[in-house]
Amino acid sequence: MKEVVLITGASGMIARELAKKIEHEYSIRFLTRKKKQDNEYEWNIEKGSIDETVFENVSHIIHLAGANISEKRWTAERKKELISSRTDSAQLLLDTLKKRNIRLKSFISASGINFYGTKTEEKIYEENDPPGNDFLSEVVILWEKAADRFKEQHLAERVVKIRTAVVLSEKDGALRKMVPPIKYYIGSPLGSGKQYMPWIHIEDICSIYEFALKNSSVDGAYNAVSPQHITNGDLTKEIARVLKRPLFFPNVPGFILKLMFGELATAILEGSRASSFKIQKAGFRFAFPDLNNALRDLLK
Repeated sequence: MKEVVLITGASGMIARELAKKIEHEYSIRFLTRKKKQDNEYEWNIEKGSIDETVFENVSHIIHLAGANISEKRWTAERKKELISSRTDSAQLLLDTLKKRNIRLKSFISASGINFYGTKTEEKIYEENDPPGNDFLSEVVILWEKAADRFKEQHLAERVVKIRTAVVLSEKDGALRKMVPPIKYYIGSPLGSGKQYMPWIHIEDICSIYEFALKNSSVDGAYNAVSPQHITNGDLTKEIARVLKRPLFFPNVPGFILKLMFGELATAILEGSRASSFKIQKAGFRFAFPDLNNALRDLLK
């Protein structure tokens, strides 16, 4: 009998790709706002309601729910939503597990590479480095604390926190936004273009979740980031090279982005490097450690 894996954030890019990857070995269930398929179950985080039948015989939860960081300007209301969509959803899961007296084999939570702060510097961050002190760091700190409670309260044998870099996919996210301007000859780097942009191929991020699911020795925080460090300028130029398009335009000035996006522009104009050594040491092997190969695969 297959082990049951419950995935939250059902409409997200990673959730659907990951489910395809592991559905032959596991029985997959999704938590979603609106049920559309037999293996989907409804929940409403704001109301604190959940279809509790989703927890029957569940062994693992992969918690991917969370509002998109870069979708809207960071108003005070939006900031609350970015935090609550991650922490309140985890709390609802925890409370329901406790109520039903269920103990998981693993609770695997999405997290963010912004744990270390949004700043451009030469340091390469590792998992034991302290957190930053900006808004995105605060989001990730609270996100991870919500995950840690599952182990602290003996509701999961282990908790894994996947500190995710910018996920490159042809279907959604940063790459999908960057390609059209370059394709139509109006693409250019953002700000100085020198800000580091930690990245990972969609195939590799899904493989890391699968690796964490299958390996009981994987526990704690892991940077889910390609071993190759690039800047925003590097990424822009490499996309142009793969698409065989020239870059005519000068860099988009930082003040323009600040006018357009407000505080959110910080996440676009600044970025640091993070190490993938820990996950590799655990035995994980990247399928796409090189940016050029990753883009050729995604933009073929």
